Amino acid sequence: MSLTAERLDRVSPSQTIAISSKARALKAAGRDIISLSAGEPDFDTPVNIKAAAIRAIEAGETKYTDVAGTLALRQAVAAKFKRDSNLDYTPSEVMISTGGKQVIFNAMVATLNAGDEVIIPSPCWVSYPDIVALADGAPVIVPCSQNSGFKLRPEDLEAAITPKTKWLMLNSPSNPSGAAYTAAELRALAEVLLRHPHVWVMTDDIYEKLVYDDFEFTTIAQVEPGLKARTLTVNGCSKAYAMTGWRIGFCGGPASLIKAMDKLQSQSTSNTSSISQAAAVEALNGPQEFLREMTAVYRERRDLVVSMLNTAPGINCHKPEGAFYVFPAIHGCIGKTSRSGIAITDDESFVTALLDEEGVAAVHGSAFMYPGHFRVSYATDTESLRKACERIKHFCDGLK
Repeated sequence: MSLTAERLDRVSPSQTIAISSKARALKAAGRDIISLSAGEPDFDTPVNIKAAAIRAIEAGETKYTDVAGTLALRQAVAAKFKRDSNLDYTPSEVMISTGGKQVIFNAMVATLNAGDEVIIPSPCWVSYPDIVALADGAPVIVPCSQNSGFKLRPEDLEAAITPKTKWLMLNSPSNPSGAAYTAAELRALAEVLLRHPHVWVMTDDIYEKLVYDDFEFTTIAQVEPGLKARTLTVNGCSKAYAMTGWRIGFCGGPASLIKAMDKLQSQSTSNTSSISQAAAVEALNGPQEFLREMTAVYRERRDLVVSMLNTAPGINCHKPEGAFYVFPAIHGCIGKTSRSGIAITDDESFVTALLDEEGVAAVHGSAFMYPGHFRVSYATDTESLRKACERIKHFCDGLK
């Protein structure tokens, strides 16, 4: 008899974490490795946020909090939703969890029954399908072409909806493509959803603050208030405030859904770290100038990476609207052989050979349910990015 539960057979370990771990091991062994695999800002947490955490420790704010989060943080989240998206949530409609991943996990486990379908546009974050599968749901992957900016089209959403559909998962800006939906694009999707009142919407807006040029971020319940009663708006502090290790995710949604998620969390992790919550209050309520400075740097890096990768033979790199990733196509590289004799049969063999031969770690597109591509994170210093892109070009130049 196997010790492990059958449900674990439905999922795989995070492939982005696996690539990052391999890159760290090679670096520890003395290899010159540039890792472009992690979805983590290279900026430090702003000083005012760290100072707020220290003050909380010194003030003895080290006890349990309400499972759903401190009132101060839930009020700060509600104020943030109102300020940024004109969404009205009361503290009872807000929940704090240990990262955005736990918010999504709570929502799926609390609502899905066996066989319930969840529509997931791809390319998608690696954890979405596995979280749905762990919750006994059925992921319905809908590929979104680079020709449509890696974004879900209304007709494809309509075709994917069945009587068993429980949720649509949206992620804008997207991991891994960086694609972000305009208000008009969200309106077109909302018109489909209004015709199917049994479908709920989970919108993952974790990269909301990281948009470039003249792009204006909007979220679907803001565009169509008629969907708010069946929308879970997910966000967090990890990406915008460089707080990945602090583990603060949050959401706004109908009180009945939040209550169910609170019930689940009360029997799993209980409350998020009280110190991290105090820091998050300062992140949301405090000065926001850091965001403008950070996004300006990311925009320059994006432009550098896109321009350099598009000089590599066999690669076609789309210019994204947001996040800190690009998701180049490598169709022109597949079917060739590397300098050391490795056959490039697919995107996974491409990134494996790239790491072995050039010391550049990236993540293959199949991990994001979208083969024929690979993900590059430009959340690292500019000089390393430049060197990495030169190595990628050198690798592609050598394919025969």
